[in-house]
Amino acid sequence: MKKKSAGKVKRSTSSSKKIKTVRSQRGRTAEVAPQPQSKPRLQEDPRFAQAVENYEAALKAIQERKFERAKALLQKVIDGPSTELADRAAVHLKLCNQQLARAATAFKTPEEHYDFAVSLMNQGKYDDARAHLEKILKQHPKADYALYGLALLDCLTSKVEDALRHLDEAIRLNPALRFQARNDSDFHNLADDPRFTELLYPEPGTDFTPPMPR
Repeated sequence: MKKKSAGKVKRSTSSSKKIKTVRSQRGRTAEVAPQPQSKPRLQEDPRFAQAVENYEAALKAIQERKFERAKALLQKVIDGPSTELADRAAVHLKLCNQQLARAATAFKTPEEHYDFAVSLMNQGKYDDARAHLEKILKQHPKADYALYGLALLDCLTSKVEDALRHLDEAIRLNPALRFQARNDSDFHNLADDPRFTELLYPEPGTDFTPPMPR
């Protein structure tokens, strides 16, 4: 009787993963699963490179005593991918805040303080600007320029009622501010409000009302 020859058996392979076969020293075979690909190193992350650049720029800004700019850069580092850089940035950020707080209380005159508040307003830092203007008024309740600044700030932040109230108080203290407000483009949001018109263009004979005693 003839023996049937054994047919060749094909080894099936998975379509999703390929299995490597290795032979040990004893001749046995073992199957080894493919190794997962390693994650890219942090140094290769473009966000890390940007964080390093921001950190170095922040240190330079601190050396130049440009603490506001340094703060913005350090905050970006803190929000970046590197924990180590974020920890370092947090230390420098604390220093910047201390320096800025010290500078904010070192004004020689109320007018100098007001100029600083206006600079914050121009940078869009409305909450900080308001805090400084209110501080001026707390120390100098009849500072008409601070009331005028608050009116501007209220207008820029769409607080119409507060803007009209502060502008009215400022003009009562210093009627000359009425003419300044007429040419101030920052009051454009109030241009169509009849109450604003009444403040700037009162009845004849009241333009030169003497200011209240200080």
